[in-house]
Amino acid sequence: MTALEIRDITKDYATSRALHPVSIDVERGEFVTILGPSGCGKSTLLRILMGISRPSAGEIHLAGQRIDALPPEARDIAMVFQSYALFPHMSVGKNLAFGLRMKRVAKPERAQRIEHAIDICNLTGLTERMPRQLSGGQQQRVALARAIVMQPSLLLFDEPLSNLDAKLRDTLRHELVELHRRIGATSIYVTHDQSEAMAMSDRIVVMNAGRVVETGTPQQLYRAPKKAFTASFLGQTNLLSVTAEGVRARLPWGETIALDATATGPARVSVRPEAMSVSPNNLGSGVVTSVSFMGANVLYKVAVGDVTLKVAQAGGDALLAPGTHVAIGFQGAAHLLDEREFAGAA
Repeated sequence: MTALEIRDITKDYATSRALHPVSIDVERGEFVTILGPSGCGKSTLLRILMGISRPSAGEIHLAGQRIDALPPEARDIAMVFQSYALFPHMSVGKNLAFGLRMKRVAKPERAQRIEHAIDICNLTGLTERMPRQLSGGQQQRVALARAIVMQPSLLLFDEPLSNLDAKLRDTLRHELVELHRRIGATSIYVTHDQSEAMAMSDRIVVMNAGRVVETGTPQQLYRAPKKAFTASFLGQTNLLSVTAEGVRARLPWGETIALDATATGPARVSVRPEAMSVSPNNLGSGVVTSVSFMGANVLYKVAVGDVTLKVAQAGGDALLAPGTHVAIGFQGAAHLLDEREFAGAA
């Protein structure tokens, strides 16, 4: 069942358009990530959903009610901010109770909701502490618990993990997903971090230049993106201009490769680095130009004429040195992209 309907939302400023008509549906209980580079419009859309900013046109429906003209306090939405936004002069318990008191929730229910949030957010024993006495991870849990106690129809996350160190971010990422599943919330998560989007989402909405590029599951967008922008932004890839000849295509350096769809004439394909391999060969068409050891994998950059390829292979004891001539192999078919790019896509 659809919980949130965003219909042709636009946002205009004096001399520019921050959002072109954006339409997104979110199902009840779904975790949807809006992913894109800085300035793509994702935070603008989040502010419009929250009611902090007004759209120039379009409609928003939440749980069957139109909300785009309502003030923030009248919308059944809670947000978890990047900066935590805790009240520094209030204890953890008082931070959790503040919104409930403002909504005049009865004291017994208030206590029950707070106890539940403390339990599922692992905050037991911290209710009397002040925010300054908490670690970054604990503060983020308090911010999350404060949103949960409101029992909103929609939870919004504005890059909530970006201020944390890498190890803590990875831990909280998994905790947040498990928490989402336990409470059954409908959630929209905004980030520019591709690994977060891939690890956490039921679906990803890719945005660029104020537009939705495409939407799909992490697997769909990684393995079979429609657009070159998605292929290049979501992980690493090799974008190659080829001449398609049915189910095969001729590469710029003359070799041919299998395609995952049929096409004829000039085309563009995406080949992930892990779908390629290199092996030493004095007669090979490629030359290794750089080597990056990344633990489990090694990332090679290989020059083939005017083209530079990225090739990922399992890490090993013997690495190919720069200058090594190599033969290039392809595992499976190259993915054929839709060349009908929207304006502003890279």
